[in-house]
Amino acid sequence: MSVPRRFCSGPTTRREFLSVGALGLGGLALPDLFRLQAKAAEAGQVIDQDTSVIFVWLPGGPPHMDMYDMKPNAPAEYRGAFHPIPTNVPGLDVCELMPRHAAIADKYAVIRSVAHNFADHGGGHKRMMTGRIPKTPVDTVNDAPATGSVVAKWREHKSIGIPNYISMNPGGRTNDVFAQGAAYLGNAYLPFNVEGDPLAPNFVVPNISPVAEVAKRLDDRMSLLGGLDRIERQIDSSRVMDSMDRYQQRAVGMITSDRARKAFDLSDEPESVRNRYGRHCWGQRALMARRLVEAGVSFVTLVMENPYQSGIEHLKQGVYNWDSHAVNCHIWDDLKVRLPIYDQAVTALIEDIYQRGMDRRTLVLVTGEFGRTPRLENSVGSQTGVMQPGRDHWPQAMSFIMAGGSMRTGQIIGSTNSKGEHPADRPLTPNDLWATVYRHLGVDYTDSFPDFRGRPMPILPFGEPIHELLPS
Repeated sequence: MSVPRRFCSGPTTRREFLSVGALGLGGLALPDLFRLQAKAAEAGQVIDQDTSVIFVWLPGGPPHMDMYDMKPNAPAEYRGAFHPIPTNVPGLDVCELMPRHAAIADKYAVIRSVAHNFADHGGGHKRMMTGRIPKTPVDTVNDAPATGSVVAKWREHKSIGIPNYISMNPGGRTNDVFAQGAAYLGNAYLPFNVEGDPLAPNFVVPNISPVAEVAKRLDDRMSLLGGLDRIERQIDSSRVMDSMDRYQQRAVGMITSDRARKAFDLSDEPESVRNRYGRHCWGQRALMARRLVEAGVSFVTLVMENPYQSGIEHLKQGVYNWDSHAVNCHIWDDLKVRLPIYDQAVTALIEDIYQRGMDRRTLVLVTGEFGRTPRLENSVGSQTGVMQPGRDHWPQAMSFIMAGGSMRTGQIIGSTNSKGEHPADRPLTPNDLWATVYRHLGVDYTDSFPDFRGRPMPILPFGEPIHELLPS
């Protein structure tokens, strides 16, 4: 008898009830997520819902001069240990450890002349993730929304039974670690996080495939909520309950949706496809990203951080992420493990996008927060105790690749000087990158959203699409 009395005070107490482990979900409950999105929706907004982005994030900072911008004629203290190899695009060379990249260079473009001024990981993450100049050069908590959150806001009316913004993060990583926060847009526009290695025996996508015990609790909870609904409808003259039901139904639909389950279920893929991506965490995540955009998800962030997974033994002289300081790793030994795995996963994703005819609507972007120092450093490794080579942070020059999205690929855009230190021509900023991405998605990047004080904040304060990439 005490339960009806508790809910006689109106919708607020009911919301409190639903927020306590709603449907057994962790973090922001799905009903709350859908409710916040609906409340924030702007009526009448016209959006393009058919295009998508797979954003491959390489945290730590990949070494541009050992991957896509090699300088074989530079002095020995700059050029590194590996040799460039020709690709199927004349004049475009890549590292010898990336032969699959060499075979499909006509399907991606290399941009070599982006630079910014934030050498700390935190500042670099925020600068690259948001297209805004961060207020502080350190820390990774956003003061402006990450690009994926902007896309989620722009397309909040899109409802396909799967979250519209998904991030495949390593286990235990939060949104703030990689500056993926939504800032003043609010929690409704955070990504749906999928953690872990898809090859691990205990891998599970949260809220998608409940075990029998959870399914029974779900049935019991829905029955209880149904009873409470009948009680509260007798006193709910504002009909808020009808709206609440829609959000609850969307949350339940997410958990029980065949579309969601199928999108995440890699067992539906032929063995040959899974093998092409690589029987490794990075490869299987990349395959999952392709399945998600194929199912209609607008923005998927795919974090490729730690290669030492799925049975790959961790080198004593290796490093968790791409942060290849000499004190962290022996950069050449680490890259000998890291780059072949990266090469297979990324090229399989790009090839698959083209082979499935998804290359017009799906754009693939691969980047980190900055490049590495052109001049090599040598230091005693913290794990090895011996002198070893490495490279430090270097935002003054970096390389990244873009594929699909109806873009003109098979080309190099921009260049750096003979030592890879700074752009020599066609200098670009992260904002030009994101203006290109937003254009593909149909997002008006000159538009604005209100911040916490209600002041209009532009999606991008400056920047233009990279015209060399745009369809003619």
